[in-house]
Parts: sequence; C-alpha cells; structure tokens
Amino acid sequence: MLTLTPETLSSFTIFHKPLPKSPNPNPKPSNSPHIPRFNPPIYANCYQPTYQSERGLQFETEDTFFRHESATGRDLGVLSAALYKQSKQHLRVLDAMCGCGIRSLRYLAEAEADFVMANDGNDSHRRVILNNLKKIDRGSGDEKRWVVTHFDANRVLSECYLKREFFDLIDIDSFGSDSSFLRTVFNAVKRDGLLYLTSTDGYSSGGHRPNNSLAAYGAYIRPMPYSNEIGLRMLIGGAVREASAQGYHVAPLFSYYSYHGPVFRVMLRVHRKPLPDSRHYGFISYCEQCGNSQAYCWEELGQISCSCSNSIGPSSPVVSGPLWTGPLHDATHITAMLNLAEQWGWVGDGAGTDLEKLLKRMIDESNPRLPFGYIKLDEMASRAKMNSPSLKTMMSAIQKEGYAVSRSHIASNAIKTNCPMKECVRIAKELMVH
Repeated sequence: MLTLTPETLSSFTIFHKPLPKSPNPNPKPSNSPHIPRFNPPIYANCYQPTYQSERGLQFETEDTFFRHESATGRDLGVLSAALYKQSKQHLRVLDAMCGCGIRSLRYLAEAEADFVMANDGNDSHRRVILNNLKKIDRGSGDEKRWVVTHFDANRVLSECYLKREFFDLIDIDSFGSDSSFLRTVFNAVKRDGLLYLTSTDGYSSGGHRPNNSLAAYGAYIRPMPYSNEIGLRMLIGGAVREASAQGYHVAPLFSYYSYHGPVFRVMLRVHRKPLPDSRHYGFISYCEQCGNSQAYCWEELGQISCSCSNSIGPSSPVVSGPLWTGPLHDATHITAMLNLAEQWGWVGDGAGTDLEKLLKRMIDESNPRLPFGYIKLDEMASRAKMNSPSLKTMMSAIQKEGYAVSRSHIASNAIKTNCPMKECVRIAKELMVH
C-alpha cells in the first residue's frame, strides 16, 4: 500500500471535482473537499501488456496481482451486486483494493453499477486500471460512471465518510489478516448496503497463531478439524464486533471458501440497528476425545465441558471464540443468485458446472437444522477403525436415521450434519456389515 505524506502528495496533481452525488442516509451540509485524485505521469511504449479474458470481458493485468482462480469469487460478488441493483434501482460501488481493476470492470459491465470508485494503493497500476475501465464510457459530472484513485483503503473510507459519500457495496479484497478496515468501512456503507470482505490468513484460522487472530478479529482460535469454516466464522465475527460498536449489525448473505490462497470471502448485509441479542456470536468447542462440537453463549463460559466425560473419562474440549456461530448463508439470496446465473447463461454444461454446483451446495448448507462445522469422512473412518463408506452412501444412511445432512462446499470429502460423531461411527460400521 502507498503511504501518503505531505512530500508524496506534493508530487501529484490534485483534483477537486465532486464525485456523482449519492443519496445521503443522514443528510448534513458539508463543506469538506471531495476526494483528491492522483494523476501521475503515464509513460507510453514501456510495457508489454498481458491480456486476460473473464466472462467475455478482455482486460490487462501486466504486473498487477491477478489470479484466474478468484473468478468464482468475482462471479458471486457480481451476482449479489446485480440483485441489489434490481431491488434498489441504484448501485454505487467502492472497490477499495482493485488491483488491475477487473472487479470494478465487472461491476460496471455486468451488475450495471451507476458508479464505481476503483482504488488501489499502488499508483504504478494506474495505466492498467484506466485501460481496463475505458471499455465503459466514463461519463462526466453527475453522470460520471467511474473514477480511479490511489490511496490507502482506510483513508478513502474515512474521507468518504467526511464528505458524506456513501456506497451501496464496498468490496475489500485484502491480503493476510489485515482487518484494520473493519472499523472504517461501516462509516462509508449505506444502510442495508453490502460489504464483501476477504481474508487469506489460513494459518490463523488453523489455530496456529491465536494471538494474531485475537489482535485482528478479536477471536482466540485453536486448532479444529474444520479450520477452513472457522476462518469464515472468524472473519464474520470480526465484522460483527466492529459493527456492534457502531450501532450496526451484519448478517452473511453467503460465505465462500476457496483453497487457493486460501481465500475466505463473505458478503454481509449491513443493518442500521444493533443485534437484538448475541445468540450467533459466541464460542465453539471441539472434543478431541469423542469428536463432538458445541456452541456456547457468553453466559455459559464457565460451563464448557463434554458429555463424553461422564462415560469415557475426563475430557477438556478445545475452545475458540468469540466468533460467528450462526448460518453462513441466506438461502433466499443464494437461490436468487442461482436464478440470475441461469438467466445470464453462467450455469449449465462446461464452465458453468462448477458455479452451479457451488450455489446448490450453499443452498443445501443453509438448512437451519445443520450446525456449524463439518465431519471429514477420513476422521470418522479413523475413529471407527475401518475404511469409510462412500460419501453418497453415508449421507443416505444418515438421512434414513432422521438426521439432516448435506455436503460441504469447503471440503470435498466432508459432510455437514446434526448427527453426532458417535452415531456417524455406528452408522458407518453397520453399513460395512451389510
């Protein structure tokens, strides 16, 4: 990220043209200047462009950070943005860490955003971002469709708040466990707006750096067998904590884990009122002895134990939290995303199969009977001291016993179920006998 000082600012031309006006959720007169924009010199004929294509859009990447594997995360963001535009009839987007600008381009071209601010702290990416966004007519004055800026993300968020410039969707594609933006982002998002947040800190979500996760997200994370789901819950929990401190509450529309990176992405809807209670913000325990997990609220902190201690000796569950213990997805929203993807021809044979499978699996995961976490069949087989039945066979047998079960979008050989581990082991053994 570019660090701004008076010396660096003096080397750039600063513009004071107003951005397109946005509906102000809290109208106040403001005489503060609009966000200054960098206009560094652009050198011609000194680069070799690298062209990529995504959903029919061609763009350059050059030496910016870009991953083809992140296309699905961009698909999900665009679908949610387009649904918001259809519902609200307006869409202003802040792409706070835009890289080469492909997300900004897709919000403009596919979600039909009215305005996008594409910001990246590295001003050397300016030429690439401009070339990519020039595919969309820029417009002028109040009809301007996009601008490009180069500031630290927190500065942009803070200045938008000071100018009373609010956004319907803020996309922050950050690296590692940089959560410093969680406090400032709520100042710039509209009521009922969307936040698309990212973490790539798989090490902390695996419980290997509990003090780091505590500093970044306010959660002390211990090693658990469903660590990648913990990573999503840790990120949501951090947003819940910061939102509550400012009188907001957030709820996930979808939560998406991708193995490359790894990448944890959550789309949150922001409500301008505090949480009615903290039933989805608490602690998770995992008993290494019996394999069961349980959620605890704050009032139960002194009562954490496992029922298996009464039958097979003393046990001391591993506890992580506080973090989000509620649902990871909103089934209604994801169903609407799937319907829109079908209308756009994004699902079906070929390349659309993966997106369709992902969205349907997320809908299955939204079953309110399903608890947090998932059970890896390898762990179950190890406890049963036998080879594991096929995933399909195991799921069918669990359903026949009256339990809820679905596949996990996070781990290919895992199931989400309210069936206790002990019962899963019993069912697996009976399957092998028959």
